[in-house]
Amino acid sequence: MKTNKMKFQKQIFQGVFVGVVVLMLPLLHPRLFTPLGNEMPSIFSEWNAPKARHTALLEAASKSRLMDKEPSDLWSPLPNQGWQPCTESLPLSIPHGKTRGYVQVFLEGGLNQQRMGICDAVAVAKVLNATLVVPHFDMNPVWQDSSSFADIFDVDHFIQILKDDVTILKDVPREYYWSTRQYYATGIRPTRVKTAPVHAPVAWYLENVLPVLESYGIVAIAPFSHRLAFDNMPVEIQRLRCKVNFQALVFVPYIRSIGDALVSRLRSPSHSIQETDHRKFQTEANGDLYKGSGKFVVLHLRFDKDMAAHSACDFGGGRAEMLALAKYRQVLWQGRVLNSQFSDEELRGQGRCPLTPEEIGLLLAALGFGNRTRLYLASHKVYGGEARISILRQLFPLMEDKKSLATEEQLKQLEGKASISAAVDYHVSMQSDIFISASPGNMHNALAGQRAYNYHKKTIRPHMTSLGQLFLNRSIDWSDFQHMVRTGHKQRQGQLRLRKEKQSIYTYPAPDCMCEL
Repeated sequence: MKTNKMKFQKQIFQGVFVGVVVLMLPLLHPRLFTPLGNEMPSIFSEWNAPKARHTALLEAASKSRLMDKEPSDLWSPLPNQGWQPCTESLPLSIPHGKTRGYVQVFLEGGLNQQRMGICDAVAVAKVLNATLVVPHFDMNPVWQDSSSFADIFDVDHFIQILKDDVTILKDVPREYYWSTRQYYATGIRPTRVKTAPVHAPVAWYLENVLPVLESYGIVAIAPFSHRLAFDNMPVEIQRLRCKVNFQALVFVPYIRSIGDALVSRLRSPSHSIQETDHRKFQTEANGDLYKGSGKFVVLHLRFDKDMAAHSACDFGGGRAEMLALAKYRQVLWQGRVLNSQFSDEELRGQGRCPLTPEEIGLLLAALGFGNRTRLYLASHKVYGGEARISILRQLFPLMEDKKSLATEEQLKQLEGKASISAAVDYHVSMQSDIFISASPGNMHNALAGQRAYNYHKKTIRPHMTSLGQLFLNRSIDWSDFQHMVRTGHKQRQGQLRLRKEKQSIYTYPAPDCMCEL
């Protein structure tokens, strides 16, 4: 009887223990308890190594590059195009007088989206004749990075460069201590403006924001991304936006220091930090493989899972991958994705599919970059991971990234800080001989504008429609592919283009901020 009682108590204890473990599992491993259909296909599809989709082109590219020489003008800088940053001062139609109050903005998005928001915030403060509080960065929901303005940009430099244009404070004055992000997140507040339309004209701010500013002495504008128009702006406001973007926004010293160290190692390959056994074998097998010219290309491989899913394109992972991305797309956007209405062939023919690592590798090879080209990979996360990148690495064995170039101490400074890591990539990209982004986006747009404004450096813009159609042609041979690529990209290498209506001043700074020689 006593033995049975002890067995019964033991069974109860075991049952309770198992129950507690089951209850704790969702807290310890929440991904296990998301809907099975939403997670499992995605996991398996990313584990399966994708097969090359353009094997004939890859094989032909590998063979031809052993014999072909690089085009003579491949690394040549762009010729002077007759434009330079405007230096003459303009008479101010908006005086820098007594402040009407304080303007706060809360910026969402990634680093380059926030950068544009900062420039617009300075312009709005100028229009309102107000004092700007250093913009607040909201935590990026994708990157989960809480880095502030001061963690990324040199605040003192920012304030000093703009002191004759706009008064800027690092924080709100004591009497407005309550005006915080948390305050506006917990209710409707009369000092918050949340209805600013996308690309609003100056008149909208004077009619809708200025009254709030004059009534309360402070106004907070959120959301604020892309909330100021590019057209019909006073010339001095346009040039002020460029002054912020191209002169006032400088990364903090330690970001510049890490970036400079990476650039030094790229230009002097013998100083690379983490040379693997594989790399040592390559050095021995190829003799002078590492004796490069000191030049390097930065590739922004814009191919993350969100982009892959949102594009609704087929990336060669079979039915499992297509199903996984469709379910992921449904979870994130509830089916509100226009591309999902079209076939893969239609999307590629219209240039609406992001280039895979394999495809951007073939583009670079067709342009003339060889297996001795120093290639720096600037990316946060690549969908499919190393399995996809390995095809690109076969074409460019000297490919590097932060992990292969940075010291352990430098990597620790970047760990878990995606925005700061992106800032390092931006700094390296600005100093590269050539920059190319696999797909259009904020980073390409920001760098294209700054490289044109300050340096006249090559910035290759892939012709997405032309490439999409070329990759659909399964019978095209390498010589025809190479000819079509080079012909289609002659005028897409960073040549200065004058801004058209509705285009961004940060991507096309001429003629608003650049003057003809």
